[in-house]
Amino acid sequence: MGRKVTLAVCTLNQWAMDFEGNFQHILESIRQAKEQGATYRLGPELEICGYGCSDHFMESDTFLHSWQSLAQLLCSPVCQDIICDVGMPVMHKNIPYNCRVTFLNRKILLIRPKMVLCNDGNYRETRFFTAWAKPKQIEDHFLPRMIQDITGQVTVPIGDAVISTVDTCIGSEICEELWSPDSHNIDLSLDGVEIICNGSGSHHQLRKGNVRVDLIKAATARCGGIYMFSNLIGCDGERVYYDGGSMIAVNGQLVKQAPQFSLQEVIVSCATLDLEDVRNYKSSVRSRTDMGSRTTPFPRIQCNFALSCDDIFQPTSEPIEWHYHTPEEEISLGPASWLWDYLRRSNQGGFFLPLSGGIDSSSTACIVASMCNLVCTAIRNGEVKVLTDIRRIVGDPHYAPDDPQELCGRVFTTCYMGSENSSQETRNNAATLAKQMGSFHLSISIDIAVAATLSVFTSALKLVPKFKVHGGSPRENLALQNVQARIRMVLAYLFAQLVLWARGRSGGLLVLGSANVDESLRGYMTKYDCSSADINPIGGISKTDLRKFIKYCIAFFNFTALESIYKAPPTAELEPLADGKIAQTDEQDMGMTYEELSVYGKLRKIHHCGPYSMFCKLVQMWGDRLSPQEVADKVKHFFCSYAINRHKMTTLTPAYHAENYSPDDHRFDHRQFLYNALWPWQFRFIDQQIQKLEKSGGFRKEKQSKVSSATMNFMDKTVTSGRSTEGVGGRTEQGQSFVGQPSLPAGVVVTIAADSCQPDARLQTEWQSPESFSMEANTVTSHLVNSVLREENTLETEIETSFYRMEQEDRRCILKC
Repeated sequence: MGRKVTLAVCTLNQWAMDFEGNFQHILESIRQAKEQGATYRLGPELEICGYGCSDHFMESDTFLHSWQSLAQLLCSPVCQDIICDVGMPVMHKNIPYNCRVTFLNRKILLIRPKMVLCNDGNYRETRFFTAWAKPKQIEDHFLPRMIQDITGQVTVPIGDAVISTVDTCIGSEICEELWSPDSHNIDLSLDGVEIICNGSGSHHQLRKGNVRVDLIKAATARCGGIYMFSNLIGCDGERVYYDGGSMIAVNGQLVKQAPQFSLQEVIVSCATLDLEDVRNYKSSVRSRTDMGSRTTPFPRIQCNFALSCDDIFQPTSEPIEWHYHTPEEEISLGPASWLWDYLRRSNQGGFFLPLSGGIDSSSTACIVASMCNLVCTAIRNGEVKVLTDIRRIVGDPHYAPDDPQELCGRVFTTCYMGSENSSQETRNNAATLAKQMGSFHLSISIDIAVAATLSVFTSALKLVPKFKVHGGSPRENLALQNVQARIRMVLAYLFAQLVLWARGRSGGLLVLGSANVDESLRGYMTKYDCSSADINPIGGISKTDLRKFIKYCIAFFNFTALESIYKAPPTAELEPLADGKIAQTDEQDMGMTYEELSVYGKLRKIHHCGPYSMFCKLVQMWGDRLSPQEVADKVKHFFCSYAINRHKMTTLTPAYHAENYSPDDHRFDHRQFLYNALWPWQFRFIDQQIQKLEKSGGFRKEKQSKVSSATMNFMDKTVTSGRSTEGVGGRTEQGQSFVGQPSLPAGVVVTIAADSCQPDARLQTEWQSPESFSMEANTVTSHLVNSVLREENTLETEIETSFYRMEQEDRRCILKC
């Protein structure tokens, strides 16, 4: 009686709709599995067509070509004498299913449909497929005639069944079924299944790897048995990156780990295990045996084939410890591998990056440098396909890169796009970093282009816009910043198309973006500026993680230029310098820190908090340092900023997905892009809660309110007690002056609440005219305007609003009572 089985999990770099390339990868994996002595081969989810086909799954062609590919596998001599488990879509009774197809020696044994579909985050499987809703039941599936001619079978079983070989029993669960609360592996194990196979398409996300490992170890620790997990690797054609990490576990211990973030297209990982170890473990768990004796059995598909051999001296695989990457290593490896797949499959000649000398663009540059390092390492390790691809990219059939710096100079162009508002520090930082990583670096001035653009406006309207430091209005100030940013985008694409031409090479360059996930969430970017690019490797990564990544690159790559970049405050450098020094910082402009932004993002997306729920959580989280009013001001400011900038996500550059609070509008974060930016109903309940907290005195703090001069700007319209008045709006930052022409009835008493921990700290004045009205506040983020109209019935109306930075496209916020 055989005891030892050799099993293979395959990690494949598939490409959606690339049936030819996918077929070759599957065939090669089966060849390698047999070469290593495996009698069972497991591949990843939907490997025949690629996981990311999306709406192509609604096309009959996709199903047709999948069957054609399977037909070639059935006929291939490579696929004989080994049980093969492949993933593909199958149409049964005019219902599309995400399936596993198991075959042996030109016969299909079982079609197993997915029973729990993934329908959250990046996934919309219910849009394309239907879950199999008949547990432990099978039906007859009528095969296409092309398959009938090969197998001699008219029908094959489809459904929730297991395969019984002469020596063991094999069952399947598919990707999401492992993650579901009622994991399928429990029922399988209770019914005597000894080998559970999971063909998966699990994407990379920072700090996610341990979750997979824990689930698989727990699955086999509870009930015993062998668990095979096969995952995709690479860029399937979408924003997500599949990081590999296929594994085999037995009785709660890992015995095989496939690499993550590899540039290999086919990785076959085999383990040899003793079936008697499985049986002894299972029988020793008495609660399992008791439950198993009462379970309803699965339909069993008989297979006259043995997985095991009688070689008692064949060594078995020993337990191993899983190697976990740090988040900094994940940022270095995941986006770099994603960039490599995108570059080699797009037929472009490299990348172009506007390198500003800040943390974001420097992080993007470091990821490209990491990609060059991975390419050189893969070539040194004998990866012929990587060598072929890089030769095609650089246009040199004899090129053999060995030095990452030299390779970087061929495929990576960086450009510092300076203006009169740029500092010498950032210019030097960009040049030094480019030299250390080896990129082809340019330094240009955009002042001429900016001046030419502004001259068109001036000639048309006879007005010259000014920065606020030169006496201009906030609207002029923003327009002057935005024109710089958008000109950089135009120049980036011009240089990306022509740099290789100027260097005597064919092809063009892919423009890289460098907006992080926090700035996207806040909307702190100009629409169609340098945030608009072909792809963005850091678009799903938080500023906090990028700062840690910068420190990692200093140590790992010895990019010492990053030390000064790390210490410098983040700035867009779009406003005039003050005595040659930076006068503008991102956090001051945003009205919130990057650490706060990460908290807002996680509460909004992961914990599904609206304004009121977020306030309730933060008043507890930050209650030791902030009053309820201060917390409310921060929450209101965030949601107002989020609302008025949400439309920018509709044009967001396709970004590497890394954070589970990404605001990516395309498929991860399905929320509207047109909001009432004042959130009047939600904010009113926050204020009611503040009043309750202040009355109870539980969170009250004794702080002295500080005030400084500022003037409100009244714009747009609202309705106060049926009377048409001018509403409140405008950008209100510390020390900024606002001059407007408000229109309020004479005699209205206006009470201004400063951003203070003392809710009773109010400044009162009686409205007479715009010239007589002034307001003092140090940090103006939220104001309460109480308008008491002196009439016969003494009607009191409270108008609530929040002040925030005006949108770059001069979007006005309509305030409502």
